[in-house]
Amino acid sequence: MANAFKVKTKTDLGTADSAVYTCPGGTQTTIIGLNLANTTSSAIEANVTLVNNDGDNIYIVKSAPIPIGSALVPVGGDQKLVMEASDIIKVSSSADSSIDASLSILEIT
Repeated sequence: MANAFKVKTKTDLGTADSAVYTCPGGTQTTIIGLNLANTTSSAIEANVTLVNNDGDNIYIVKSAPIPIGSALVPVGGDQKLVMEASDIIKVSSSADSSIDASLSILEIT
């Protein structure tokens, strides 16, 4: 099995659910960290959803506040998240074009 550390980024995420990462076929992924930065001059709220390939869609965080000039780390530190093939991490915000997302992962193929 091959292991590869990667970073995935998305800018200007807004009110629509946006896929930050989709786990490729034949791959298992460990999310090491997810950072969501508020890029606006107002406080916002963020949602992070795991769309599971078995049909369950769950919130990792829902309506989590991110103050002006701050960031939220919904996955990181002692917490890790495992993804299987076709699972998707999606992010949305309470405001248009307000979040920059950085996802640090370990892909196992």
